[in-house]
Amino acid sequence: MYRDRKNSLSPTVSAELAELMRRGWADTERRDLEPAEQSPYAAKRRAALCARFPGERLVVPAGKLKVRANDSHYPFRPSSEYVHLTGDQSEDAVLVLEPRADGGHAATAYLLPRSDRDTGEFWQDAAKGELWVGRRNSLAEAATLLGLPCRDVRLAAAELRAAVAAAPTTPTRMVRGYDAGLEAALETDDARDSELKTALSEMRLVKDEWEIGELRKACDATVRGFTDVVRELATAVATSERWIEGTFFRRARLEGNDVGYGSICAAGEHATIMHWVRNDGEVRPGDLLLLDAGVEARTLYTADVTRTLPVDGTFTPLQRRIYDAVYEAQQAGIDAVRPGARYRDFHEAAQRRLAEKLVEWGLLEGPAERVHRLGLQRRFTMAGTGHMLGLDVHDCATARRQAYVDGTLRPGMVLTVEPGLYFQPDDLTVPAEYRGVGVRIEDDILVTADGNENLSAGLPRTSTGIETWMRSLTTPE
Repeated sequence: MYRDRKNSLSPTVSAELAELMRRGWADTERRDLEPAEQSPYAAKRRAALCARFPGERLVVPAGKLKVRANDSHYPFRPSSEYVHLTGDQSEDAVLVLEPRADGGHAATAYLLPRSDRDTGEFWQDAAKGELWVGRRNSLAEAATLLGLPCRDVRLAAAELRAAVAAAPTTPTRMVRGYDAGLEAALETDDARDSELKTALSEMRLVKDEWEIGELRKACDATVRGFTDVVRELATAVATSERWIEGTFFRRARLEGNDVGYGSICAAGEHATIMHWVRNDGEVRPGDLLLLDAGVEARTLYTADVTRTLPVDGTFTPLQRRIYDAVYEAQQAGIDAVRPGARYRDFHEAAQRRLAEKLVEWGLLEGPAERVHRLGLQRRFTMAGTGHMLGLDVHDCATARRQAYVDGTLRPGMVLTVEPGLYFQPDDLTVPAEYRGVGVRIEDDILVTADGNENLSAGLPRTSTGIETWMRSLTTPE
């Protein structure tokens, strides 16, 4: 029944051992559970989705374990679409929203039940058996926690096929890319499936109060992770960027689920590389450390914060000039975040300020408005100035342009504001002292009814504030 390891030291199971393993186990069913805090919010999200697609069958898989090598797997992370609609993080799960005659939908979560003691699954299946990977909720427990009926996921494909056969004219949409087996079992239309994925992405543009609370937790934990790093910078100097990566990761695992993305721990000229995640370089006094990292909460909502720190605690005059310019650009961007503003406004405000600085320093020929209009500043500030944030670090990525980058800010949206200047080590268009210097400052900004709130404001942003904060953490009492 279960896949054997080719080189197992115990390739057979005696009848006596099988019988011994079947009996003598206590009843561990939990009967005092309450619905999870997220449950009513997830129910509202499902209702909104069903209203968007009345009379249609909607299928949203969580995804499958992925093999890393042989019988070891990558850590499982369910699809954001599934998590948003259920609050559940189970592997192999599927949410099915079946249209009803009254115009609504019946929601069912198909999940793996508890391991079967009679068949020996719980101790013989190294990938799914609870003796190997830990206890999971029973279907009854999951139904209470999630606030919706739960059935055995091994029945999902057959029951979906039966539902399609019973109502062949009912359209079926599926979120693709997570469950190849289910996709093979159901025939759906690519264009309609794409519309479903887009709708689910756009639903996450505005966060509800519970989601905002989770993002606050992620930001607060991230502040503590940055604090840990500063306290251990002396050890990092003696080791490498990997010490910094490990230090932040420890905080992420202690207070959250994981890091929300690969931490960028870029010291020296590595700070000029936008997505430096090798983190194997030296950390030297006199250099800058660009730390871009975020704690992913246990509910999978993530922070995304960057600070650029002088490794020895004090900016050089040139480092300070560049840092202060990026700070001014970030502040201009944050000031542009408010309800009713164009999404692009914060980006344009920050880019315009950077263009002014580059002209002022003689690195680009002005006037600054021309530089900004032609995008010439992008040689030194390659990326956009921010993105939506939530369950994914780059959240809502499949939303339509008119709803996202060409849209309007609304209360409840959460986005990053993260301008930077990056002078490549081999850039002969700038004076030698600029080469190899990279600075980025990033914060997570909530759009409020009357402006914005910086969710990551627990970290200082000004150059003098950074220096004072670092001294307070590294100076012996």
